Amino acid sequence: MTLTKDVGFVHRYEPATQEGHTPLLLLHGTGGDENDLLPLGRMLSPGAALLSPRGRVLEHGMPRFFRRLSEGVFDHDDVRREADALADFVMAAREGCGMPAPIAVGFSNGANIAAAVLYRRPEALAGAVLMRAMVPLEEAPAHPLGGKPVLILSGNADTLMGQDNPARLAAVLSAAGAEVEHRILRAGHGLTQTDVSIAAAWLAGTRLAGK
Repeated sequence: MTLTKDVGFVHRYEPATQEGHTPLLLLHGTGGDENDLLPLGRMLSPGAALLSPRGRVLEHGMPRFFRRLSEGVFDHDDVRREADALADFVMAAREGCGMPAPIAVGFSNGANIAAAVLYRRPEALAGAVLMRAMVPLEEAPAHPLGGKPVLILSGNADTLMGQDNPARLAAVLSAAGAEVEHRILRAGHGLTQTDVSIAAAWLAGTRLAGK
């Protein structure tokens, strides 16, 4: 289903079927859409509300959440603009369905826009699972992150970014006050069952801790 209010993004919304689960904001990678990560969301937190928007930018016909100038080189003005638009979408969706702040679960480009929202509009999110994320912006986060839980999952064989970039993202978010756990997996850029297992356990632990 979709929310009845026009909130600026094509999206899918699945209401919660169990109480006590933090909603998930599902953010796809390049070429995905609003349906792409719904199965992952159901695996990670069964019964949680799922909100899954489609990126508004097209690259050779493939949806993304912001423009890039080349592989690994981001259009920072567009990152800022689209991160703010996504935060507005989340806030409108929360108002429209009475949903608390969600935890973002993003892969690749989706992880990068989730990180950008943490940099610019952290009030929109309760935390984030960032799978194969990179540093999204040159500047430091604009607001304190106040202990928001963040899980970063990177691959030791990821040829698209190397090891320094996700480690630097973890350091920047930690310095801004987030509670960051960074795990380096035996993986490339694609997701693995290990990603799913670690993220599901982390989400369950975050829920039990009441964060």
